[in-house]
Amino acid sequence: MVRKIKWTLLTLLLLLLVGVGYYTYAFLHFANNIQSKPEGKIFGTVTSKGTSKPAESYTPPKWEGKQRVNVLLLGGDSRGLKKNEIPRSDTLMVASIDPVTKKAYLFSILRDTYVKIPGQGEDRINAALATGGPNLAMRTVSDLLGIPIQYYVYTDFKGFIALVDAIGGIDIDVEKNMKYTDAEDGHEYDIDLKKGMQHLDGKTALQYVRFRHDAMSDFARTERQRKFMTAVAQKMQSTSSLIRLPKILNSVDPFIETNLSTTDMLKLGSLGYEAKTEGMVSQQIPPSDLLIEKRVGGAEVISVNKDKLQAYLKLLFEGKDPATAQKEASAPTTKGSIKTTSGTSDSKR
Repeated sequence: MVRKIKWTLLTLLLLLLVGVGYYTYAFLHFANNIQSKPEGKIFGTVTSKGTSKPAESYTPPKWEGKQRVNVLLLGGDSRGLKKNEIPRSDTLMVASIDPVTKKAYLFSILRDTYVKIPGQGEDRINAALATGGPNLAMRTVSDLLGIPIQYYVYTDFKGFIALVDAIGGIDIDVEKNMKYTDAEDGHEYDIDLKKGMQHLDGKTALQYVRFRHDAMSDFARTERQRKFMTAVAQKMQSTSSLIRLPKILNSVDPFIETNLSTTDMLKLGSLGYEAKTEGMVSQQIPPSDLLIEKRVGGAEVISVNKDKLQAYLKLLFEGKDPATAQKEASAPTTKGSIKTTSGTSDSKR
């Protein structure tokens, strides 16, 4: 009997070691593939648009694991591009996590936000990626929000579809009927969703997060994107997704580009699993009370007072609810009043 128990325990231990080894191998294989992608697969050596001058560089600050980490999530629309042409960012989001409190934040930046792009003049913020690649996009977002952006993760439509399919889809309440057709893509990316709770696979999920053909346009679209990405984050923390992790990594591998090192992936992955996605702060940037609509060259764009926007973010990170933070940030402020602090709070760059 004792021998049988010993053999049972030994078998369980061997199975555990094999399982750990398999998951470790899958992760390292994924990380090595990401790191070994040949330079130029998507972005390469990016130059300023229309010139041979290199785009202004940005050296992301090193994340030590103790301060807040901010990751720029870039979704590109690569349809119809010529060879070596860089896409504009169809989606810009910032995921921010405090490693001490484990509080998570998700911000979506309206792509028509008119900003100063370093070295390129003023333009819509989604032009930064096409103009100077992910580094310029990181610097532009960092300058706008007043927080360090340590990492970026880029994918396109195919990568999004692969991720959603790999995690088994998402149950979501579709708020309204959504319909849009586009013959230019051979109707591959047409949108046709019905109102109500339903299970979305990769292709139907892409329809849900892309739809903007109504009165609220990008405002409603970015809200849906945050809603959907919050659901994805919660599902990624589930036991079923952890079991399927090797398959998930293998599915998204061909479509991901990032500046995360293997070590950073491990640290960030661990923090992401511990992050409090329930009650995640999810907000539009610029928030409604700080948003300024204007016209530039006959086109409608969105503007914002950077000092007030950065004050708003600082208040959110201090624990204020979004409505209170908007009200306080909208009040008259003294320039330079955003104080630099240490620890888990962000400092104005």
